[in-house]
Amino acid sequence: MSNESPPSVNPAGHSGLLGNALALISAVADFFESRLALVAQESKSAAVQILILIGCVVFAAALCVMGYVFLIVSAIAGLAHLAGTSWPWIALIVGLVHFIIALVLLLIARSRITKPLFRDTVDELKKDREWLRNLNQSTS
Repeated sequence: MSNESPPSVNPAGHSGLLGNALALISAVADFFESRLALVAQESKSAAVQILILIGCVVFAAALCVMGYVFLIVSAIAGLAHLAGTSWPWIALIVGLVHFIIALVLLLIARSRITKPLFRDTVDELKKDREWLRNLNQSTS
């Protein structure tokens, strides 16, 4: 007979500590890669929402300034109306229209800001936490 030991064959099919460590690192890397891809995708739509929000606020502020100017002009012209001129009412109406448009733009901006950003990422992380809870309960 020979002194040679039989080749080590793992009947369970496990690859040992090194193989398990590499598989764990690979799984963690895949997990973070998928989450970062999701964040990258949602950050594009978040950027569009933020740009729309900034545009609406800037435009609303400009219209408020213009409306304020028209109201001041109409107040000054109102004094002229006492002298018999009739154009201040038109300036007053134009100023009010500017304020109404500004209010509509601010309402649009408010509706945009109430929509949550990164909704899909948050949902995925909630699913992951639930999966981990179920995993811990099933192994106990």
